[in-house]
Amino acid sequence: MKLIKSLLAILVLGLLSLLPLRWAQGLGRRLGRRMWRKGDASKMTRQTRRNVAACFPELDAQTREQLVGNSLEQTGCSLAEMGMAWLWHPERTLKKIRQIHHEEVLESALAEGKGVILIAPHLGNWEVLNLYLSNRYAFTAMYKPPRLKLMDDLIKRMRARLGSRMAPADTRGVRMVMKALKRGEMVGILPDQEPEASGGIHVPFFGIQALTMKLLPQLAAQTGARVVCAYAERLPNAEGFDLHFQAGEPDINSRDLTVAAAAMNRSVEACVRALPAQYQWEYRRFSTRPQGEPRFYE
Repeated sequence: MKLIKSLLAILVLGLLSLLPLRWAQGLGRRLGRRMWRKGDASKMTRQTRRNVAACFPELDAQTREQLVGNSLEQTGCSLAEMGMAWLWHPERTLKKIRQIHHEEVLESALAEGKGVILIAPHLGNWEVLNLYLSNRYAFTAMYKPPRLKLMDDLIKRMRARLGSRMAPADTRGVRMVMKALKRGEMVGILPDQEPEASGGIHVPFFGIQALTMKLLPQLAAQTGARVVCAYAERLPNAEGFDLHFQAGEPDINSRDLTVAAAAMNRSVEACVRALPAQYQWEYRRFSTRPQGEPRFYE
């Protein structure tokens, strides 16, 4: 069964890779609108609405619902762009990058020689960002391997085809990341996924207590590495992508884990607020509640 699922997923990726970017994004937007029209019958729509309502209480109901619809369309685009990001020739994909904003922040951090921890939230198209970084820098990316082995093999091969190292989210991967930082290189970590309970701490994200990884702030404190945030903004009308870099909050390097993790979440939040419709709001970011709190999702 797993083999069949893997082969079907690879087939879909292959078909998506045959589409020009404009067609792929058009398909993605249609998928997103279809989910939105299903309303609460769609799990993704329910979870997106719940997250948006909790994180943007200052918005009126109409504006929040508009954000929900836009977000689902953008999520559809992210899915439909996977063929481009993984199976197009890298040079073809890199040509879709239009502007780079504040890359000097990253270059200055690398010049300090202590390594850089790159925070890459689920915002815009992070696969395009990975390709750009792999093409220009010594880069190690930490990732959570999928359960399907064929998909894992494909992900590792495609993400590493320009020279980046792929570090699984386990003890071996942590060792790889530590060695890269000691060499003064850059490592990339997705900061906005729920970790295992033992590997997380509850700190605010958009004012809501969220189980947040300990690993990244611990690495920052132990190594003195600079922390930089980055994301690839999807431009309208299939015009391509802009890359953005900005410094993370200095407190991410604090040895007080609560202070550091909260600073990391504020850094992620600053990126998301700059481009809220392109964040992956359907993710169950607030599933694990502090002891005694009620369930966040149905």
